[in-house]
Amino acid sequence: MAATTATAAPVTSSAPAIRLPAVHLILSDAGCQPLIEQYGRTQTTDTARALLADLRARLLAARAEGGAASNEATHAAAGAAIDTGTGTATDIPALLAMLAERLQRSNRSNLRAVFNLTGTVLHTNLGRALLPDSAVQAVAEALRWPMNLEWDIDTGTRGDRDNLVEELLLELTGAEAATIVNNNAAAVLLMLNTLALGREVIVSRGELVEIGGAFRIPDVMTRAGAVLREVGSTNRTHLKDYAEAAGPQTALMMKVHCSNYEITGFTKSVELPELAPLAKSHQIDVAVDLGSGTLVDLEQYGLPHETTVRETIAAGADLVTFSGDKLLGGPQCGIIVGRKDLIVQIKKNPLKRALRVGKLTLAALEPVLALYRAPDLLPERLTTLKLLTRPAAAMRAQAAAIAAPLQAALGASYAVTAEAMTSQIGSGALPVDQLPSFGLVIRANGKASNALGRLEQRLRALPLPVIGRVAHDALWLDLRCLNDEQQEKFVAQLALLEQAGA
Repeated sequence: MAATTATAAPVTSSAPAIRLPAVHLILSDAGCQPLIEQYGRTQTTDTARALLADLRARLLAARAEGGAASNEATHAAAGAAIDTGTGTATDIPALLAMLAERLQRSNRSNLRAVFNLTGTVLHTNLGRALLPDSAVQAVAEALRWPMNLEWDIDTGTRGDRDNLVEELLLELTGAEAATIVNNNAAAVLLMLNTLALGREVIVSRGELVEIGGAFRIPDVMTRAGAVLREVGSTNRTHLKDYAEAAGPQTALMMKVHCSNYEITGFTKSVELPELAPLAKSHQIDVAVDLGSGTLVDLEQYGLPHETTVRETIAAGADLVTFSGDKLLGGPQCGIIVGRKDLIVQIKKNPLKRALRVGKLTLAALEPVLALYRAPDLLPERLTTLKLLTRPAAAMRAQAAAIAAPLQAALGASYAVTAEAMTSQIGSGALPVDQLPSFGLVIRANGKASNALGRLEQRLRALPLPVIGRVAHDALWLDLRCLNDEQQEKFVAQLALLEQAGA
């Protein structure tokens, strides 16, 4: 029997033809001229073409799925007044509004200001330390003018960029010399590569730390060309462990600040005042990675004690590495201070040029260091310390002022309460210490699926994104890092939050 072939009926559609205005009609409209002046003709033209192509594709897809009725829904979603009877876009102002929104979005900076309401003051993902006004002004000046970065004005000859801040560092730490690189990991890498290439570095197993971004001391040692010699155990290391490991191949004994964690219970570690004499008896240098290096005793400001760089030098360290953008409260950089002969060697390493800092970092670092000459005024002038010592009463009053407008913006789906909470310093500094704080806690009313997740997303979508933390079935907004100027901006954009939830 011969096979029969079915013939498909021709597809007919009563949907109107799709007609969009030509690009030149949009560009020639008077309403487009401000966009051309702001973004340039080339970018505006390319974006207009892309917009029209997207609209055409959406309209074609809608017509294929359901004709004019589906087209009408697509028109509404697109926000352009396109006549569903003729398929012609007659409302060019609507298209211009879409074009303006696209241009604005594509030109928005990827690096944006946010509200840090996480409760972590030195938040690595949010840029760590905020600079004081004196540093901000110095950076702005360095952006506008040529600077004597490597030029000795007194002699009229080439200078050393480290000299711009070295005198201040020596004054504040008691060290003999100093050098600056782009972060503390670079400082550790450069130090090890210079002084321990192909030789052993003795480190307690309890100090082989990993911090954010999978930065591990053993990995850095390998990349630096040093040979790790582990001693002791995770929880207990004794002086005799260092003594037994010391030998002709030993370049350094190294202590590492235990960032982000603390070992408690049956523990023993060898402190620097005990280790330094042993190292010197074997003619071995001692290096200390302080991580979050502080230049003042934080206890005088009511904060937990953290070993200072000066204390570390005085206890016998030959070299100390630490960050500029953590407890110090300055720009991102790594600082190495210590014996002059060792610093001289480090500065001769070719890697130093690859890891050196530019004029903006030095412009910011110098005024921050200068603030430490007046420690009694530091809580008022150093932004990081100002945030860390902020009174809970100030945050409580702030929470009371914000709670009502936030509740009004969120509506009955959520409950906003002002509550006590705890902040943390962050970035590995004093990892187990908490700071009494105050803020707002948002809980979802009812059992709507992922209500807190949706709210957290809406907060992040605001012009100034709000970054909080979700924990214990609530969204927590810690107000420690929200100053008075930021509070006004926070409240001002709550109307947008209300519209987004409508």
